Amino acid sequence: MKLVIITAAAAYTQDIKNLLKASNIITFSFKEVTGYKDVSKENIETNWFGSETNETESVLFYAFSEDTKTDLLFSNFDAFNAKISSKSKIHIALLSVEKNNF
Repeated sequence: MKLVIITAAAAYTQDIKNLLKASNIITFSFKEVTGYKDVSKENIETNWFGSETNETESVLFYAFSEDTKTDLLFSNFDAFNAKISSKSKIHIALLSVEKNNF
């Protein structure tokens, strides 16, 4: 059993739902969150917003998945990220679940 964690800009919410469905993961949870990036170390000329912090409307998805579905899941998300031109990509991680009571 794996715990899937997905973070992205809120604009990708429906895309993520579609990708989860295409990966045969039909049960999941999500929450709107605020993404945060400290850019105080960046050169001021490259900092478009001119402030030390950037906050972004983001989403956090999580789901439990059978190990057999994770290859398709990563393949689908990798293909999606490869097609988009934005610097903002969908981030996905898998964690092994040692114990569960499902």
